[in-house]
Amino acid sequence: MSHTTCKNAPSELLPPSIPQASRHGIGVRNASNLMVHIEPYRDMDEGDLIELFWDGCYVASKILTVSDISNAIVLRVPESFLQNGKARTYYRIMKIGGIPVTSPCRKLWVKLNAPGGGLVSVNAEENQGLAPLHVAPSVVRCGLSRRHLDGGLPMAIEPYLNMAAHDEITVRWGDVRMDLPPLTAEDVGEPVDLVIPPALIVEGGGEQQLEVTYCIIDRVGNNSLWAPPREIRIQPLGDASL
Repeated sequence: MSHTTCKNAPSELLPPSIPQASRHGIGVRNASNLMVHIEPYRDMDEGDLIELFWDGCYVASKILTVSDISNAIVLRVPESFLQNGKARTYYRIMKIGGIPVTSPCRKLWVKLNAPGGGLVSVNAEENQGLAPLHVAPSVVRCGLSRRHLDGGLPMAIEPYLNMAAHDEITVRWGDVRMDLPPLTAEDVGEPVDLVIPPALIVEGGGEQQLEVTYCIIDRVGNNSLWAPPREIRIQPLGDASL
């Protein structure tokens, strides 16, 4: 039920804070135990009623005791109130015999679906919902050869579950990592093309076989974990037969 609205007018109250927020918002790992902090305010007193609102709905409250004075007040937001998208949270203070005062809003993003979908096991080290990196069939059959030291190795990431703008992808070539530009709205639902540059191929070492994989972190810090690796064989650098 909606009780009040967040006001934009100047206020002596600070907006509520959410220390658990990662980057720009709340991800799936923090949703089940989300705590909102309300900083001490002027004339804080025993008997004050603090009511917390999430997207206009009342979610929690506390009547202050003597021990609360000059301390931050922490209130929990039930997970059932969290929905994907932009959220606004604020609080209202009611003093005995006084006029209710509403704080400024804290605006943040909520995203409860991680890139690649949920993990099969909480102890999983890979996300089976992500496809291995795609490479040309000739590379799968014969491996990497010297010619890739000139132009690099083209690869692609297939569209994945919960793909979204602002996703950040890290590719791991052996023990070396490469960050891709954040996805745009136009990228969603499309393969992500990339090229492993020659310098990265060399830096990856001279192993006869290495693994290449990727992981995704979305705008609120949800982490996909690594995709199942693609094994690439490395031909001797003197072999340019490919």
